[in-house]
Amino acid sequence: MKTKIYFAIFAVMMILGCDSKPENAKVVDAFPRIYPDYIGVTIPAGIAPLNFNVNCDEYSALFVSVKGSKGGELFSDGEWANFNIKKWHELTQQNKGGKLTVTVSVRKDDGWIEYKPFDIFVSNDELGEWGLTYRRIPPGYETYGKLGIYQRDLSNFNETPILENTMAPGACLNCHVSNKTNPDNFTFHVRGANGATLIQRNGKFELLKARNDSINGSMVYPYWHPSGKYVAYSTNMTHQSFHAVANERLEVFDQSSDVLVYDVERHEIILDTLVATKSHFENYPVFSPDGKTLYFCSSDYKEIPSEYKDIKYNICKVGFDPDKGKFVGTVDTIFNARQMGKSANHPRPSYDGRFLLFTMSDYGCFPIWHNEADQWLLNLKDGNARKLDEVNSGNSDSYHNWSVNSKWIVFTSRRGNGYYTNLYLAHVNADGTMGKPFLLPQLNPWAYYDGLLTSFNIPDFTQEKVVMDAKSVANAILSDKRVETKVR
Repeated sequence: MKTKIYFAIFAVMMILGCDSKPENAKVVDAFPRIYPDYIGVTIPAGIAPLNFNVNCDEYSALFVSVKGSKGGELFSDGEWANFNIKKWHELTQQNKGGKLTVTVSVRKDDGWIEYKPFDIFVSNDELGEWGLTYRRIPPGYETYGKLGIYQRDLSNFNETPILENTMAPGACLNCHVSNKTNPDNFTFHVRGANGATLIQRNGKFELLKARNDSINGSMVYPYWHPSGKYVAYSTNMTHQSFHAVANERLEVFDQSSDVLVYDVERHEIILDTLVATKSHFENYPVFSPDGKTLYFCSSDYKEIPSEYKDIKYNICKVGFDPDKGKFVGTVDTIFNARQMGKSANHPRPSYDGRFLLFTMSDYGCFPIWHNEADQWLLNLKDGNARKLDEVNSGNSDSYHNWSVNSKWIVFTSRRGNGYYTNLYLAHVNADGTMGKPFLLPQLNPWAYYDGLLTSFNIPDFTQEKVVMDAKSVANAILSDKRVETKVR
């Protein structure tokens, strides 16, 4: 679309700079079409610049001004809106609790056009996190291409690998989580011929034997107890199948699943018939912030694969005594999705104990491929739940996590093109309503996302950079040395 003249003009602009608003611009009463859509979003101060591309008819120059309601102004000119990181940080800090007004102008053959300004709101709520961790995985199914667990500094655009499977060929790295976003306690599971479960505490790691003869599968879908002494896992016999319907590509289901708690110090698996039954599928365990309750998902047992569309999970809870390391009380259902003809998965309690975020879909336990999957929020104080219309889209909105201060969420969505999941962040207001989600910022969004052939999944916040000796971990995965577990 761009001509040689276009690039020549940009080259001159880069040399000479452009520190004043274009003159005699024709003002139009329409917002610019930008990618990503950052119009009206709420962001934390100090986040990476919300760079964007402009999608309109051919233009030869671009000028963007960002003016703070509490002072300060920032400019960008070039092929896309590419803001200076230091100046962007200063402007967002100066305007906490205020807004940034963005004005976009483009030069066409008949002169400059100025679009209707739009606002970006800067929250008073700090992010409280260094960055994000996530897995990026290509669209492979039976075999694993290059995939890894990565981390991203949210104040800039720097992404670094925590561990990639190129260092441990054949390994599928998945299901990672830290303890309340603190990576001093970190765990993930490894599928494949060299399967294992990694536990890392304060920089020291060990690999657990992937399976124990007393459980039905591997230890997956982990969640740390706030004490760091326990990790809740589900143990699953997972299978996948492919649909013959164009808009339904893949189905993942469990032929059996139970919930367990692992005692990290004693290398003991705590099993209990409260959360491990033959009459139900139990899945996705998570501890409450005080560590005295375990939330999990439960579905009636169904024949697989003939009845897989009849599998519908409720969200349940049971007491847990961390001093004695055992379950207490009875199992209670706190959200009955089955009565609604739906299935609830991926429960995640906010760290302030007020809410529980979960994904609702028509059936099953793996909603990431379900177009109808949406985010829901359960108020743990009054038991009311609602669909989060303000963050949902017309495509799959699924896996999610909270920031440590419970003011922000990150989740995956296929709203971009329907094929790949990308990461979106949203602000959580005091009343539980949420701001308009915004796509994870990138230096040049079009170039990055159009060229990206991997999906983001299992995102989580991290208070600091994850430190892991990747070479030592990879060598350990490829070895046959594993820590045996026993059942309590």
